[in-house]
Amino acid sequence: MTWAAMMRTALALGIAPDAFWRLSVREWRMLTAADAVAAPMGRGDLDKMMEAWPDD
Repeated sequence: MTWAAMMRTALALGIAPDAFWRLSVREWRMLTAADAVAAPMGRGDLDKMMEAWPDD
């Protein structure tokens, strides 16, 4: 990917040029990864959280 393409991608994601230049490679990869969209939480995960951190 060229710098120009990376800048266009950053702008499309709403990342300002100065913020783009402060990103680490790891942050950039996380932001642009194809699987960056998290799956919704399932009922089992919710039950585990409710057990671990019950409301008082």
